[in-house]
Amino acid sequence: MATDTLKSTSSADSATGGLRRLLLDNGALTALIVLVIAMSALSGDFLTTDNLLNVGVQAAVTAILAFGVTFVIVSAGIDLSVGSVAALSATVLAWSATSHGVPVFIAVLLAVVTGIAAGLVNGFLIAYGKLPPFIATLAMLSVARGLSLVISEGSPIAFPDSVSHLGDTLGGWLPVPVLVMVVMGLLAAFVLARTYIGRSMYAIGGNEEAARLSGLRVKKQKLAIYALSGVFAAVAGVVLAARLSSAQPQAADGYELDAIAAVVIGGASLAGGTGKASGTLIGALILAVLRNGLNLLNVSAFWQQVVIGVVIALAVLLDTLRRKAGSTPVAGASQGGKGRQAATYGLAAVVTVAIVGATSFLHNGSSSTANPKAGLSLSTLNNPFFVQIRSGAQAEAEKLGVDLTVTDAQNDASQQANQLQNFTSSSLGAIIVNPVDSDAASNSVKAADKAKIPVIAVDRGVNKASVDALVASDNVAGGELAAKSIGEKLGGKGKIVILQGQAGTSAARERAEGFAQGLKAYPGIQVVAQQPADFDRTKGLDVMSNLLQAHPDVQGVIAANDEMALGAIKALGSKAGKSVSVVGFDGTPDGLNAVKDGTLYASVAQQPSQLGKIAVDNALKALEGKKVEETIKVPVKVVTKENVAGFTG
Repeated sequence: MATDTLKSTSSADSATGGLRRLLLDNGALTALIVLVIAMSALSGDFLTTDNLLNVGVQAAVTAILAFGVTFVIVSAGIDLSVGSVAALSATVLAWSATSHGVPVFIAVLLAVVTGIAAGLVNGFLIAYGKLPPFIATLAMLSVARGLSLVISEGSPIAFPDSVSHLGDTLGGWLPVPVLVMVVMGLLAAFVLARTYIGRSMYAIGGNEEAARLSGLRVKKQKLAIYALSGVFAAVAGVVLAARLSSAQPQAADGYELDAIAAVVIGGASLAGGTGKASGTLIGALILAVLRNGLNLLNVSAFWQQVVIGVVIALAVLLDTLRRKAGSTPVAGASQGGKGRQAATYGLAAVVTVAIVGATSFLHNGSSSTANPKAGLSLSTLNNPFFVQIRSGAQAEAEKLGVDLTVTDAQNDASQQANQLQNFTSSSLGAIIVNPVDSDAASNSVKAADKAKIPVIAVDRGVNKASVDALVASDNVAGGELAAKSIGEKLGGKGKIVILQGQAGTSAARERAEGFAQGLKAYPGIQVVAQQPADFDRTKGLDVMSNLLQAHPDVQGVIAANDEMALGAIKALGSKAGKSVSVVGFDGTPDGLNAVKDGTLYASVAQQPSQLGKIAVDNALKALEGKKVEETIKVPVKVVTKENVAGFTG
């Protein structure tokens, strides 16, 4: 009996230890399973074929970037430039294929060569220039982004149709980005596990000096490693641009952080020497499932950042625990180890399907509600103008009994495409979109049209796609009014500067066009400088401070929004409203207060609350099958100190 008891206790301890080791060795996979089960239980819209394919599409670009970053991190390096290199490669492809008539195949090769060149420069600076990887790739981040803006002149470049097909589906259901992701993942796994350079990555990451003393040509290997990262970044850029039907010079901004996060969540160590492609894929899927599920649950984009940050921290903590437990998975595992890993993945899939299938019954028949549902995707909520659009929309939705889901694209056209895909695959009855870019939103709006979901565009239109209605002010006309205001204030002559919006956005282009047209009526007005300040108050302050050093005698400022105008006022100090007249755009609360104080001469107000209100009204009409006007213009108004008291916004 004692022997039996001892055996039983020993078996239990062994089972517990085995389970503990399994969870430690496959922490990312465990986390993914838990997330899928949780999202399936919390949202009836999560576990649908369309939405699961959406998750795959939304993970594709991050995963492809992350596969390349895996090579670098395994070798104890870092690459902060992959997002900018992706944007540059896509820009080179679109620019060469459209502006110079280069055959698409050659243009794609040029894009890949661009990625290789950027990677080689990174590798050379690190291996031969002895620069820390953080500094070298940080420099390339800036250089590549700048070249992308220079080549594109700050505007998106439409993709040829033959390239845009990379964003389509095969057989009407399999998204091409998912297929490309799988192919690149298999290639990354092959390189890591089956090639000389893959083994070199682990050797360099484990102990660079020992690798050098053993005869490994470390410097040349680093060149190849960073070149490979550049290749994967170029492919990711092409896939991203194909989804958006255009090369966006500001595309993939910040994606390098997502790529690094995916690699770390997938089990790689920033200290080098460990990591695998399958783990990286799981890490990218975790990020995609998180964002997709949190969108479906209508969680604020700000809180989404908090959640993702916590997940990354937990992933690093798990890596620490795994190391303390002596569990450090590396490449080159034995056949038995690979068999156990395959069995683990198979068991995980079976368990997940079983539990998810059970939780899906919780949502049978519960998707219908008394209230109509609509989604509002805003280009950003980091700007008072769009916050007012949201406020107007939410107030009207509450009044009309509409369940309104609001998302923040954070000025990222790709993130907005993901949000619109989520809206389309969920049970929403209508979609309201304020595009980050009019061209980039086209594919997502086409998908909504195909699903018979009414789409209302607000503030900015959607090119190459049909919307039920456009609720907007005229940015070009508003720009002309701003120019007229400053021209009349200065008596038709004087020196002014123009603070432009974020390069690549339609609002920045249209307002700049309006400024230029309006100033033609005032030949005595001299524009001494035009610089972008990205619709940001702090950047408006910095740019204006710099311009004042070169042009201290400036007499007027036109800013493409009130935030930049308020930054310029801060830089001007006592000159604002006295010797220098400043005109803003949007009519935000802070801008109107500055008009009252006299520091801001005028603001071209768009009545953003009315834009949101009217958009919801028309979305409900379209949802109910009623006829809506194709274009609803909300008049802009020049607000000065004389009429600001009667302006309600």
